Amino acid sequence: MIRIIMHGCNGKMGQTITNIVNEDEGCEIVAGVDLSDHITNSYPVFKNIADCDVAADVVIDFSAAPAVDALLDYCEEKKLPVVLCSTGLSEAQVERATKKSIEKTAVLKSANMSLGINVLLKLLKEAAAQLAPAGFDIEIVEKHHNLKLDAPSGTALALADSINEEMDGQYEYVYDRSQRRQRRDKKELGISAVRGGTIVGDHDVIFAGTDEVITFSHRAYSKAVFAKGAVQAAKFLAGKPAGLYDMSDVIG
Repeated sequence: MIRIIMHGCNGKMGQTITNIVNEDEGCEIVAGVDLSDHITNSYPVFKNIADCDVAADVVIDFSAAPAVDALLDYCEEKKLPVVLCSTGLSEAQVERATKKSIEKTAVLKSANMSLGINVLLKLLKEAAAQLAPAGFDIEIVEKHHNLKLDAPSGTALALADSINEEMDGQYEYVYDRSQRRQRRDKKELGISAVRGGTIVGDHDVIFAGTDEVITFSHRAYSKAVFAKGAVQAAKFLAGKPAGLYDMSDVIG
């Protein structure tokens, strides 16, 4: 049985993960950490990670950027693997998590925790290797709810990066053509953002060739897909040696 500390347990994602783990016979949440105490959980909840004295095998973090430094201190000290899912981290925090912390413990960080998106990242490399040399243009369209602040999404950029890595960095990302009065360059990779309603997350990667179009699509209908991915990642990471991991390691 894998023992999990849920960092940010009383947030929406923390509670979603709690419900998923409750139905999973292979793991259990043995403690939570959250400043809010408005929810009663079946496990003890600490306001500060430093106060947590419960033995565990891995931490899942869905908290907020200000709490991540203390979390990394804790995981480094106890050599406790951590699935780092909090967004909005500073450059210094990202550098610490991906360079310093991994000297002492296992850290898993991905742009998107969905298993489907991470399978798509692999498929796009194969598609780009075949279709780009054949003259197919590549465009990415992402759609999210009207409360999302950033554009394009981190997932859209990760999809673009996956393609560009396969093609040795040949592509220039183009986010806005409204000021351009010229034909599309063959080495452009267009990325467009749509914001509206309650869309959880839609991503379409379009390979447009002469007389044919191939589209890879991913639709997230609830945030549970990210929670399920985080639990899978935690089960994978428990017991792993110090180092940097991502979801591509989880799916193999």
